[in-house]
Amino acid sequence: MLELAEQLPDITYIRLSKIERGEVFARAAEMRAIAAALHVDPLDLLVDIDDPAFDIEAWAEPILGNDRTDPEADRLAVLIAAALRARRAADDTLTIARLEDEFGIAPVILSRIENAHKPYERWNDEVRAALRRLFAAADDAALAAIAAAAHARGELAPFLSLVANPQLRIAKTRARTASLRSELTAPIQPAAPSRVVAARARGTSARPSLETSVLERPVPVLDAAAPRAFQAEAEAIAASACATDSAVVRLVPVFGSPLPDGLLAQTPTDAFVEAPRGAGPRTYGLRIGRSTLGAGLPGRAVLVVDPDRFPSAGGLAVIEQDQGLRVIAITFDRQGHTLGFSLNPDYEVALDAIDPACIATVLSAIFE
Repeated sequence: MLELAEQLPDITYIRLSKIERGEVFARAAEMRAIAAALHVDPLDLLVDIDDPAFDIEAWAEPILGNDRTDPEADRLAVLIAAALRARRAADDTLTIARLEDEFGIAPVILSRIENAHKPYERWNDEVRAALRRLFAAADDAALAAIAAAAHARGELAPFLSLVANPQLRIAKTRARTASLRSELTAPIQPAAPSRVVAARARGTSARPSLETSVLERPVPVLDAAAPRAFQAEAEAIAASACATDSAVVRLVPVFGSPLPDGLLAQTPTDAFVEAPRGAGPRTYGLRIGRSTLGAGLPGRAVLVVDPDRFPSAGGLAVIEQDQGLRVIAITFDRQGHTLGFSLNPDYEVALDAIDPACIATVLSAIFE
């Protein structure tokens, strides 16, 4: 694995290891890079779980080796996951932000615990101590007893299927494999011209930036933010880009000025940013001004927002409220519903209760 990782500088060793173990889905670009290093066709790296000849135990044997999980440890992880979901469902004040502030359980760790990603004993001391405080358990044995007692009383029944549902995982694997197969068989698009060349052609500046892709699936929604004058320009640029077979750099206008309570006004600026290829015609930039989602998204960041895409868990979104726009991170709540939150201010909202026309996906973040 180390030798392979040395040939793949754009894929970290940790991520490469997770791809091999089936812990994460690889992206199409990663599949192509790995296949090139191994001198095989990328499609040969995809596993067809519906093939009668496929044996998941035989597939997992060289990966697991002697590192096999005790079934009782797995059972405890599932019970604690369901107990945590039940605890949050019974207490509306137990928000994601509060769990991080008072108990030190970060949102990503919370999601992994609630989905029983690994046995309880493999969590570090800090996470186990936080769970014990949350359930008022004196030690690990007491926490296990609390979860088992709740299960015996039938309190965890509504939540167990959300944690341990192999059919959902199989369906997700089928869908992702089909998507990857489609991407890998599609023609590779030519690389876009330099950002500097395109910026000079428009008479704008081209600052160096680090752009991070976020994601995902499109659904039709109404206009979410941009004033009409700038919106018309954005749509004209998009139409021009779609009318040619050659790749182009597309610049979209940037908006945003800070309002109280973490909100943003739809204030036009004189700046433009590059939109990712495939962005919708109404895509625009949004300067956030403050670190409402923590240090990982600094105030000087500019988000590229697409009103024609609906967000998915793990990404970011912008919602339109009466007083302005709000940037939120997307996750699932304890019952599997889509939830959005910010850290500063402490804010949480169920996206199912918001008109889809008022929700836009963040495609990327540009750090100035």
